[in-house]
Amino acid sequence: MGTAAIFYHFIVLLGLLFALGMVLANVACFAGLQPVERPAAEDAPLVSILVPARNEALNIEACVGSLLAQDYPRYELIVLDDHSDDGTGDMVRRLGLGETGDRRVISGSPLPAGWTGKGWACHQLSLAARGEFLFFTDADTAHAPGTVAATVAAAQAYRADLLSAWPRLITVTLGEKLIIPMILVLGLSMYPHWLVLLLQKHPHVAARLPAFLRHGLGAANGQFMFFTRAGYDRIGGHAALHDHLVEDVALGRAVANRMGEGMRLLNCESLDFSTCRMYRSFDETWEGFTKNMRAAFEDSLAGFLVIGGLHCCGFLLPFVFVFTAPDARSLILAQIAVIYLVRVVLALRFRTSWLSCLLHPVGEVLSLGIGLNSWRRLASKGVQWKGRVYQSSRGIQAKEGKPRMDTNGRE
Repeated sequence: MGTAAIFYHFIVLLGLLFALGMVLANVACFAGLQPVERPAAEDAPLVSILVPARNEALNIEACVGSLLAQDYPRYELIVLDDHSDDGTGDMVRRLGLGETGDRRVISGSPLPAGWTGKGWACHQLSLAARGEFLFFTDADTAHAPGTVAATVAAAQAYRADLLSAWPRLITVTLGEKLIIPMILVLGLSMYPHWLVLLLQKHPHVAARLPAFLRHGLGAANGQFMFFTRAGYDRIGGHAALHDHLVEDVALGRAVANRMGEGMRLLNCESLDFSTCRMYRSFDETWEGFTKNMRAAFEDSLAGFLVIGGLHCCGFLLPFVFVFTAPDARSLILAQIAVIYLVRVVLALRFRTSWLSCLLHPVGEVLSLGIGLNSWRRLASKGVQWKGRVYQSSRGIQAKEGKPRMDTNGRE
């Protein structure tokens, strides 16, 4: 093997060590929600808990039931039934939500041109909300009784305009176990969470950064988005980002872009409080991430190719070269050791599947395949999700259609 090849494997090893360092730095400062005492009603700001729901019959009872059980003294719960045809709205009403009051269900208006379905649903919920805090959470989540109190305390302590928490990811089928934990691998090995926290302590430094750098430092998780009302309105809410297919990342970027003005974004975990089962089969997982992958890069082919290429070289090819490059095997085995160390750290911290760690190369291949499929599909026939066809990650053309159901009766 030539010197150039040895040099290549050495550079890959350095890159993986850098990724490991990024993961360790992120994990060290990735806080978790902590239990707090139930505040007195007179000291508790009103929280609006907002749940968009479209054909969520398999999830909605567990989600709404957990939110009704919150021990926080002042909150309203509003569920938006977004034209469901599987009985979602009736299930919510049987749980005691009416048409008025602090526990209510509202019917969604028709989807306007240029809007994504979830963005439009969340916008309508924001208009109905009265709270000082807006807590957007997905219908496939469930929350322990102290979740709202813990989140209010954390948001106030950090003075966060947006607190986005990461629930414990529930994975049951093999496809879920292989693909879903890859979110953490990609996010925490390449996203400098520690740098965002540092810049927000020194907004005068953040203000001097180019806007595109601040923008790129934004991230958030739509399963759990906790805004101050003032912060939400300041960035224009979902209305300002109505054509973004991955609206949670877009909202996180909108807050990060204004770090120099003093706005604050906090990503943390809620492993002891919240759970989320994103998908229920391999097909759902494949289609859901196909919808989101290209949109997360905001149609930047260069960004997609750079990140995809780095991940391919660093997190996949060592498992190929270990069999084809015997002269560099010691370097390649060191690369593989670092990869598995990254996976073990993330599995321990976020309680994800150990099978996903063991079968990492398979998950990496599937993730790269989803990325390529996402780019292809959103540039051609589009992606069907929740009975709508999305044909672009920006400037959405949304078409109503008959939902395609899987064998469990879920879209």
